[in-house]
Amino acid sequence: MREQLVADWLTRVQPDLLLLQETKCEAAQFPAAAFEAVGYAANVVGQKSYNGVAILSRIPVEVTHRALPGLPEDDAQARYIEVQVPDAAGPITVGNLYLPNGNSGGEAGYGYKLRWMELLADRARALLDADQPMLLAGDYNVCPTDADYAPGTLSASDALVRPETRARFRALQWLGLTDAIRALQPSGPVYTFWDYQAGAWPRDHGLRIDHALLSPDLAERLVSATPDRAERGQAQPSDHVPVVVELA
Repeated sequence: MREQLVADWLTRVQPDLLLLQETKCEAAQFPAAAFEAVGYAANVVGQKSYNGVAILSRIPVEVTHRALPGLPEDDAQARYIEVQVPDAAGPITVGNLYLPNGNSGGEAGYGYKLRWMELLADRARALLDADQPMLLAGDYNVCPTDADYAPGTLSASDALVRPETRARFRALQWLGLTDAIRALQPSGPVYTFWDYQAGAWPRDHGLRIDHALLSPDLAERLVSATPDRAERGQAQPSDHVPVVVELA
């Protein structure tokens, strides 16, 4: 992890929560102390060398799930953590997800991605049915439309843009969820990821694969949702940048 870059960003921006994905370490190896030093507690679901998600918070949170509901108990992939956050209007559920990429493991790997997306929709539906305000955010590994990636960066067979992938993302939205970025910037390129290869950053050949989906009650409170592009220009940056979502 690039803990100093993260700690510096937290100090500068002061968000209530920061959702991290692909931490690539077990919970015991997560650098929680670096974030505690700048006022943030860490809740972590880790896995050795792969995957991993964490929520850093400067406000009290209650962890409600450490795996996506519906997955088999023996599924060891660390891809989801869910918390409840206090709010004047009642608690808000925040799900932090690292959705499978789907480009490895052949059709079985892609099938796992699709099944994961279906279970995510089941979770969203259950929360909506319970009238629970929610935010489901993280690395979805989905470019919802052709406007969400720079021309030439992906082939039509890439799992991020295959029709089945996009159909499942639309199914999430059709439940009543709002794509925070597109609600405020409905057209044009808005990227959250630039590969380390082929000069993607200087050429602005990016992808929009990090999304924040809001329940209707939270969508009404949406003020802004903006990728912090400046972070990609740091020394030794992540290939993803934070998406800063502000609610009234």
